[in-house]
Amino acid sequence: MRVNCVGAVIFDAFDRILLVRRGHPPGMGLWSIPGGRLEPGETDAAGLRREVQEETGLHVEVGRLAGTVERPGPGGVTYVIRDYLAAVTDGTPAAGDDAADVRWCGMDELARLPLTEGLLDTLSGWGLLPR
Repeated sequence: MRVNCVGAVIFDAFDRILLVRRGHPPGMGLWSIPGGRLEPGETDAAGLRREVQEETGLHVEVGRLAGTVERPGPGGVTYVIRDYLAAVTDGTPAAGDDAADVRWCGMDELARLPLTEGLLDTLSGWGLLPR
């Protein structure tokens, strides 16, 4: 079974990337970009805005598709994740919903944090690492 998901690649004015620490499986305790499953009938843009707001308290404008990845999930599920660039339009970052923490990270922090599998390589391949 394939499950449609979205993720947001968000940078601040200091070229730091926004990461959330997962509060629930899959990837509990690991850091990743905000995102999650689409609800039935939901567009990618609507789902991305909802997920980012639920997990971080931020409102975003959805930009271009950065890329798509597939990740295995429990019970033979495959998560099809479309990651988009997004820009903050309002709000202050605060962990909510299934996020245990939220923070802006430069490359030095990104390299030290326990990240979800493949995140660093994927962002690098897309040319989307913080400076």
